[in-house]
Amino acid sequence: MVADLYNKTILSLAGNIERTERLGAPDATVFLDSPLCGSRITVDLKMNGDKVSDYGAEVKACALGQAASAVMAKHVVGQSSAALRQLAKDMRAMLKEKAQPPGGVWAELEVLQPVADYKARHGSVMLPFEAVVRAIDEIEAQREAATDTAAADPAHATVTDNHGRS
Repeated sequence: MVADLYNKTILSLAGNIERTERLGAPDATVFLDSPLCGSRITVDLKMNGDKVSDYGAEVKACALGQAASAVMAKHVVGQSSAALRQLAKDMRAMLKEKAQPPGGVWAELEVLQPVADYKARHGSVMLPFEAVVRAIDEIEAQREAATDTAAADPAHATVTDNHGRS
């Protein structure tokens, strides 16, 4: 029933999204939209090594997309790229295959299980997860390109002696 989609918990999450300020100098910015429903999100992400160190998002979505974004914003900082990729897979499986919702800090996403019956709303719910994974992909690609450039151009490499001094 449609009322299950817009219950008090979802509406409460949608009305309380954290980290809605865009970042000044993100490592990556990703814009995604769901053409079917018009929801859209812009995610800014910073990473320190393999962990998210900062996150900001501008969300223009239905209550379902906002609720998913609210949970993402609450828990994304400190998460590893592998954990966030798994989260996106788990959410996709929950919606498309009616698999179990993610657990742990992400257990709150269980409230979105009824969306599985409304295919037209899957895109909106998946926006924050897909945007974060794409941002991670961009950051990792930039790092790889920088490493490849340094390896290809030894003139820019730092030379050290046997004692680690430059």
